[in-house]
Amino acid sequence: MTGDARHHERRSVFFLARFERWALPRLAAALPRWVAPDHLTLVGVFGSTVIAVAYALSNRSDSWLWVASLGLVINWFGDSLDGTLARVRKIERPRYGFYLDHLTDAYSTTAVGLGLGLSPYMLLSVGLAIVIAYLILSINVYLETHAFGEFQFGYAWMGPTEARAILIALNTLALFRPPLPFHVGVVGATIFDVIGAAGAVTMAALLVARVIRNLKTLSALEPPKR
Repeated sequence: MTGDARHHERRSVFFLARFERWALPRLAAALPRWVAPDHLTLVGVFGSTVIAVAYALSNRSDSWLWVASLGLVINWFGDSLDGTLARVRKIERPRYGFYLDHLTDAYSTTAVGLGLGLSPYMLLSVGLAIVIAYLILSINVYLETHAFGEFQFGYAWMGPTEARAILIALNTLALFRPPLPFHVGVVGATIFDVIGAAGAVTMAALLVARVIRNLKTLSALEPPKR
């Protein structure tokens, strides 16, 4: 196995992967020649910043949730297309792209989680729990990439695109009906908190299952020396 990003096999297992495999190359081919992969990376970072600011400003008006949903679409467009554009044009820079893509992913995850936590729809503790769980899952993926030579980001059917779709659905629900506030002891919570906490717990469970599987595989490949 190798830690060289040029030899890593990309494998997508999440629910919308088939749609993206069909749509993204066509979108990339339709982009003007002056658009470069780094431009799209910047678009993705801009989108995640818009999401964070919009969620924070939703304390003033729930209309900012429309802007948060727009930011999610912008983030998907930039984050999903930067690598696809490089592959379509055959101008890949595997190590550069691997490093930049996952660094910006870490920023985007942190920005969105903090934005949610600063909004009136989610407790800050729940937003931070999502960020921590997601970043630990990401670290595990990077370790797997080095150990197995295969890049598999999705856990079960859930990937970044699915997470964006769920957030857009929740934003739309909150705009047309209250987010069903209730109390856990003295702490107020909403349906965002319930889904966020469930997501963090699910991510933790998926991580444990994958770590156990990986350790069994690696132990078989490299049995203990007597």
